[in-house]
Amino acid sequence: MKRTLAAILLASAALSGAAQAQGTGTVNLAYVEWSDTVVATNILAAVLEDEGYTVNMTPLPGAAMWQAVATGEADAHVAGWLPVTHAAYYEQLQDQVELVGVNIEGARLGWAVPAYMEIDSIQDIADDPSVVNGQVIGIDPGAGLMSASEQAIADYGLDVTLMDGSDATMTAALQDAISREEPIVVTAWTPHWMFSRWDLKYLEDPEGSLGSEETVNNVVRAGLSDDMPDVYRIISNFRLTLEDEEALMLENEEGGDPAATARAWIEANPDKVAEWTAE
Repeated sequence: MKRTLAAILLASAALSGAAQAQGTGTVNLAYVEWSDTVVATNILAAVLEDEGYTVNMTPLPGAAMWQAVATGEADAHVAGWLPVTHAAYYEQLQDQVELVGVNIEGARLGWAVPAYMEIDSIQDIADDPSVVNGQVIGIDPGAGLMSASEQAIADYGLDVTLMDGSDATMTAALQDAISREEPIVVTAWTPHWMFSRWDLKYLEDPEGSLGSEETVNNVVRAGLSDDMPDVYRIISNFRLTLEDEEALMLENEEGGDPAATARAWIEANPDKVAEWTAE
């Protein structure tokens, strides 16, 4: 009887350990529907699902994404642009969130124009706003890039209107202008698929209004390391490259399903995934 009981306990412990290794529970990821964040979030979600977790992904505006993690409504997001773009969000919420690693290096913000345009600097727009039809085509109004663009307009004294919209409306306007070889300036960032599709150039920003090189960071709620240590470890290890993201972003833009392209990338890069999940 003692031997049988011991065997049962050992078997139970083994099963429990296996269950823990596979992971249980639900992970809530918040994200903004920017093409780069869609790629990163879908890859992370697929990896967590493979580890046994149920994953919910919730699209939100930038400020709401940070707030959701701060309040615990979401466990994490992987779109923390620092030190400039999301500085205000982080400064306000830093006691309620934790930065746990960089997933992209070499990111940047700026204003971009088609290469056929004969301007090279934001100062050129100050000299003659008509070179961009008096407009800067922007994205969603809550984005850090839009705040930086408002600052650039003030710093350079530009007589232009910043048009808000979305990533999709901005790139649609860019595509239309390029098809007609017309002037246009758009709020832009790297990584983004538009630099793989079209011949674009960033305008010089001598005032530094739009910042310099940035990193994209993994951000988790307070207490995640205690509640879900394996999830915390995976998110802390999560890394991508600009090349990886931009390739998948272009695939998605050309009709690929983000969940499917993420799965294909995971299958093609088992060594990278193993680094994220390693204990």
